Amino acid sequence: MGRIIGIDPGSRKTGYGVIDMDRGRLFFVACGVVKTTPEYPFATRLNEIFDGLNEVIQVHGPAVAAIEEVFLATNPRSALKLGHARGAAVVAAMQNGLAVYDYSPRAVKQAVVGYGQAAKEQVQHMVRVLLELSGSPSPDAADALAVAICHANQLHL
Repeated sequence: MGRIIGIDPGSRKTGYGVIDMDRGRLFFVACGVVKTTPEYPFATRLNEIFDGLNEVIQVHGPAVAAIEEVFLATNPRSALKLGHARGAAVVAAMQNGLAVYDYSPRAVKQAVVGYGQAAKEQVQHMVRVLLELSGSPSPDAADALAVAICHANQLHL
């Protein structure tokens, strides 16, 4: 059995989702969002992301981390901030001894919905169905769970 943490990096909200994979079946463990404090300087917010993910990793003990790659945002400043947030997530995983796997947003959508251009709502719905959840996780948590599912699919091929 393998435990996977999926991470959807963001400078305001970083989603995380933890799943177990056992004999090709997926099981929900936890999900949520690390929220940063908007009034804080950007460097402090990056540390909030690192600390929050560090805690999640230590509590849930995943074996590997799957992190969504930065997509090309229309605003270069936003893309840079997203890249910094992703870096904080990668360092949190690496500091805890996890191997890190990168997946493009398109690959994640393809793995979960079967269509690389799927809408956020479609991803949310399929995550709920695939993990047999009673309710829908927040969009950021659903995206993170989708990244974890994408990695699980790669292992199962």
